[in-house]
Amino acid sequence: MAGLKTASGEYIDDSWELSVFVEDLGPEAAPVTLRVTGNMHIGGIMLQIVDKIEIKKDWSDHALWWEQKKLWLLKTNWSLDKYGILASAKLCYTPQHKPVLLSLPNRCYVRIRTNFAQPVFRTVVDICRVLGIRHPEELSLLRAPEEKDKRKQKDKERSSLETYDLSGVRLPASVEQQQFRGMPAHFSDSAETEACYRMLSVSQTGLTPEQIMRMHRPGSLTEKTHINSRWLDSSRTLLQQDVKQNERLWLRFKYYSFFDLEPKYDAVRINQLYEQARWAVLLEETDCTEEEMVVFAALQYRINQLSLNTSPAEQSGDSGLDDLDKALESLEVKLEGSSSATPSVLESLTAIPELKDYLRIFRPRKLTLKAYKQYWVVFKETSISYYKSSEEALGEPIQQLNLKGCEVVPDVNISGQKFCIKLLVPSPDGMSEVHLRCSDVSGAGKRPADAPASFSLALCFSRKPVLREWG
Repeated sequence: MAGLKTASGEYIDDSWELSVFVEDLGPEAAPVTLRVTGNMHIGGIMLQIVDKIEIKKDWSDHALWWEQKKLWLLKTNWSLDKYGILASAKLCYTPQHKPVLLSLPNRCYVRIRTNFAQPVFRTVVDICRVLGIRHPEELSLLRAPEEKDKRKQKDKERSSLETYDLSGVRLPASVEQQQFRGMPAHFSDSAETEACYRMLSVSQTGLTPEQIMRMHRPGSLTEKTHINSRWLDSSRTLLQQDVKQNERLWLRFKYYSFFDLEPKYDAVRINQLYEQARWAVLLEETDCTEEEMVVFAALQYRINQLSLNTSPAEQSGDSGLDDLDKALESLEVKLEGSSSATPSVLESLTAIPELKDYLRIFRPRKLTLKAYKQYWVVFKETSISYYKSSEEALGEPIQQLNLKGCEVVPDVNISGQKFCIKLLVPSPDGMSEVHLRCSDVSGAGKRPADAPASFSLALCFSRKPVLREWG
């Protein structure tokens, strides 16, 4: 037990006093003094702090912050000696989650609850879950640029900003989010959250030129390059990088490698990506030609017109109905067949393709000359059938070769105009040879007019013993 005293009031053990500042008591409150020893664990110290201040509230989100070392003491089973904490350590008992004022790529502000005790990468993941943005690895946080205007002007601009409050949103621990009316379920709690989702997923068109002129823009090339110095370190926490409560931060796309863009699920992500590109052009953060600006302005006008006439919930609902109509139409075609005279897509998919052309065939035998004879060859599935002419193709073939398990050896000499294929077909007596020869390069590599592909070209460049399917 820490704090053993003698009759004179002196301590006779190795205990010492530890001062802890409690943030909830205010910046001017006196620190809480505890009598501890080096083998006491962090969880026991937190219990002593709560018992001593005698304030009944939920303290589950609080943790100890070591200011000198810029270190969160999150391992409650570790002792003070294991952390290296001495009497001179300045500890603060503070919440792990605090609100920040977040500037989105569309230049709108959202007050959101963030975790100051985990790396920035994990913080961005949690922020994107609240905002409904998939693939949060594309984004990161920046410090807001320093404002050089007068104090009155800054207060006037901050008061004119419309801020959406999402600090009260608490998401469940599960990764999957429920959808309701085409939006994440936590945006349907009130009219304010629905307005926030519309701001996130629909391009903003009500800004005046005066408001655009008041926004921060880089004044020189040097200032443009300073944006990379304002990115926060993704491996460190916000508090380790001196970010304070209610501080302004920017959320921007940092890594331009976008994939898996789905308009049905990425309404917020696509809109914010477009808004970041739009403001980069308007505020002259990105250099571009006049032609590129005109094309982007036309695209912006088109998006603005669509944004004025539709809502994200309607867009998602329409796409769902379209998918349902397509599914019902496909089912009807499968059950009843298409009524049109032209063959349907389903029929064309189920039909087995055939390759037909005149080829010269030679089957080597003992004591015979190498003479090729021309036949009409039909390739279907994994078999080759050849006839004397195309008119006799409806009857029985002269011979049908099964190509399963055969070996293919190309014999091509472009300069000598030689385009041969040697097939080694398995038979009861062993591997029998069949030589196919095309008359010119069109038969060896050019696609026939009535065929989806050239099987002869595939044979020339295939050396696998098991024949692949073409078509």
